[in-house]
Amino acid sequence: MSNETPCPPIADAEWPQELDHLRGGFATRLNVYRVMAHHPDLLAAWAPLRGHVVQGSALGQAFSEIVILRTGHRLGSAYEWAHHVSRARALGLSDARIASIAGPLSGMTEDDAALAGAVDALFDAHRLAPGQERDLAERFGRKAVFDLVATVAFYSTLGYLLNTYTPPLDTDIAEELAARPLDPG
Repeated sequence: MSNETPCPPIADAEWPQELDHLRGGFATRLNVYRVMAHHPDLLAAWAPLRGHVVQGSALGQAFSEIVILRTGHRLGSAYEWAHHVSRARALGLSDARIASIAGPLSGMTEDDAALAGAVDALFDAHRLAPGQERDLAERFGRKAVFDLVATVAFYSTLGYLLNTYTPPLDTDIAEELAARPLDPG
């Protein structure tokens, strides 16, 4: 059985003409989106939601990273985990805090445990229980709860694509993690 993917990242020379409007932006910076370019309509439709989830979430950047890391962990997506370790570090999250997100809720801060617990509920029960939703809304705001659910759904879809088509880790991320592995403290 071959380990080769049927959809390797698309190189610049083969970039689909119908995606020219995404050339030079997020879609050509990461291998995952170069894989998604095999389906130009999907990648084009993906872009606006990605913009909100990645840049406009009511959770804020640090809490969004907690949700994304837990989602990547739950999916077993090494690609997603690695990329978001790098992003979380860039936001100033410590390696110990980042590493805790892959562990039990009892090893996390109260806010991180609430978010990771919500991710777990979405994976395990496919919903937030009413009391959990209310607690999250009181803690983070109702719009943030909507964004939490949307972020888990968005990154789950991305994780399924990553786990199916297994793009190589982007060189800069691979080099960063090789030079500075995650130190759980």
